[in-house]
Amino acid sequence: MNVLVVDDETDVKTLFEQRFRKELRSGEIELHFAFSGEEAINYLDSHQQEAVLILSDINMPGMSGLELLRVIKEKYELPPRVVMMITAYGDDGNYNEAMELGADDFLTKPVDFNALKEKLKNITT
Repeated sequence: MNVLVVDDETDVKTLFEQRFRKELRSGEIELHFAFSGEEAINYLDSHQQEAVLILSDINMPGMSGLELLRVIKEKYELPPRVVMMITAYGDDGNYNEAMELGADDFLTKPVDFNALKEKLKNITT
């Protein structure tokens, strides 16, 4: 399963690689990283059919995660099958907007990696 993680905080890469060490080694998961909404769009333009899941932070400079979600759902004929939004602010406004824009799930920081792994197991590839 190809997962694109979008977050402006670069230390997220190390965190995800540590938490998914076993899954990465077994080839169960491939992690790709974009550190802005714009970088995520560039990735999708060149790997459109490969990303099965996008985990995107909502609050980022430049293009926010919600703007990225809107672009993904409008621009791509075959968007990634699952888009999960992640935010440090679990307020109703962000949640409602994310769901209206077509998010498949909404997670709050700090990410519960055990719960995330369970969610990933439920996504068929």
